[in-house]
Amino acid sequence: MKLWSMSRDMILDKAKQYVSTDRAKTHGDAERNFDQIAELWSARLGFIISSHQVAIMMIDLKTVRAWNNPSHADNWIDIAGYAACGGEMTIEAEIDPL
Repeated sequence: MKLWSMSRDMILDKAKQYVSTDRAKTHGDAERNFDQIAELWSARLGFIISSHQVAIMMIDLKTVRAWNNPSHADNWIDIAGYAACGGEMTIEAEIDPL
């Protein structure tokens, strides 16, 4: 889908659909996936990465893709979805940034 055919509400609605529907059948549980990615990246990097930091880094990935292809709606939708997942994981973990 091309971005110029989508309003901000449509982008957010699509992101909500992606993060709220049962995608676990295809990709597994989102929280478990983020935890597993955090464990893997922590091992590779040699320092601890949290699941909410995984969400931030996935946003970074999509940011670069959006920078290079700003009219591709999937990048913007995924950024919104990763932000929602990261925010929820932070709230559930009761992470205090200070």
